[in-house]
Amino acid sequence: MDEKSNAVGLAVEITTAWLSNPNTRVAPEDVHTFLKNSHAALVGMIDPPVKASTTQSEAPEEYQGAVSARKSLADPEVIISMIDGKPYKALRRHLATHGLTPETYRERYGLKADYPMVAPNYSKRRAEVAKQLGLGRKRAVPAEAAADEAAASEPSPAPAPTAKPKGKRSTKASTKADA
Repeated sequence: MDEKSNAVGLAVEITTAWLSNPNTRVAPEDVHTFLKNSHAALVGMIDPPVKASTTQSEAPEEYQGAVSARKSLADPEVIISMIDGKPYKALRRHLATHGLTPETYRERYGLKADYPMVAPNYSKRRAEVAKQLGLGRKRAVPAEAAADEAAASEPSPAPAPTAKPKGKRSTKASTKADA
């Protein structure tokens, strides 16, 4: 009780100081409101209110999508984001800017696990380009490399001795050999 009665005194002092300022022009009914708000603020600082959420389990936030799931997939060229309602060809980067992963995005808006993150036509175009580039296939072995590998795997006969190439002999060596 001591602190609460002290709060009343402090609220009165604050209100008096506020009214003593020559630049303050207020109506008489506003003084009561100011005193009441000052007192409530001081009591709130002395005894902070207990949050109701600490005693109860917090319910997850319900997010309302900007568009329906059906409308977000209506156009095969783009996917409309449930966050802001804007069209995108791929959602991954957009989700990352909002701190979401595809899984959390699907969970937040109640979407199925197979909800796409890329527009269908964009996905087809990317797949075609990848096939043209040869991505996703095992590397084809060129014919020469295949022949070399086959030859290397067969046992080869011992190499025939080769004759040493004849070169100039020094005169000193020839005189010793002649002698």
